[in-house]
Amino acid sequence: MFPEFRELMQQLREDNPHFARLFEDHEHLDRKISQLELDPVHQINDDIEALKRKKLKLKDQIYQLLQQAQQNPSSSP
Repeated sequence: MFPEFRELMQQLREDNPHFARLFEDHEHLDRKISQLELDPVHQINDDIEALKRKKLKLKDQIYQLLQQAQQNPSSSP
């Protein structure tokens, strides 16, 4: 996710607890969705779609924080 921000993401994960939490939540949802999709019983499941929407919202928030930090490097926590 966002290879162009790899170094900045690492820095924010260390320095910004809110960013770290968003990133952790995103990774957790990604793993959960992958596990559900591997189970044929869950392949057509509204819960998976809801989780994907939640994951996308987290990704959007992460991207916004990355852009803010890139534009204002001195103001990032």
